Amino acid sequence: MHHCMLHSMTLHALSVQSMEDRQAYVKDMHLLKTELFMKLIEKGQLPLRPGVQRIIDEAIEAGAKVGVCSTSNEKAVQKIVDVMLDPKVASQIRVFAGDIVARKKPDPAIYHLAAQELGVDPSRCVVIEDSHIGVTAAKAAGMRCIVTKSSYTEDEDFHKADAIYDCIGDKGDERFTFAEVTQDMLQRSSV
Repeated sequence: MHHCMLHSMTLHALSVQSMEDRQAYVKDMHLLKTELFMKLIEKGQLPLRPGVQRIIDEAIEAGAKVGVCSTSNEKAVQKIVDVMLDPKVASQIRVFAGDIVARKKPDPAIYHLAAQELGVDPSRCVVIEDSHIGVTAAKAAGMRCIVTKSSYTEDEDFHKADAIYDCIGDKGDERFTFAEVTQDMLQRSSV
């Protein structure tokens, strides 16, 4: 069913001639992609990356404010948070996504907004990113940034990152903990 539907859409795309029709077609395809993505999330067919739940739990337990900053559609990001995380945890996470800011990553605007809305000093924030543009945005916002590479971004330039890992790691296979990545911040504030 989907194969035929997508094939039909591809043929339609080839027949679109005007710029206005092309823009409408691209918008429709983006909406369809978001709808299909949300269905996958709702069905639990897209698991969290290893360690995401653990590190969020550790941060909340330590009293840290947690936010998700994404260039993706806000509804899709909120759905991921609501469906894939424990409901008590999800209720404590702010989502900053979509067109909430005028300029997307690598511009630091979304990180500036998150720090302002959460009432935190950017220099006391730790961002976990998986792309070059995300690292660039986080560092431009004056935040520490840890990279967990993905299969999509493993060959990108991460030289600006404070640390680089293959993943966060689930309990028993941790690459780092919340306490470890915030330890030097605690030491600096007590000096």
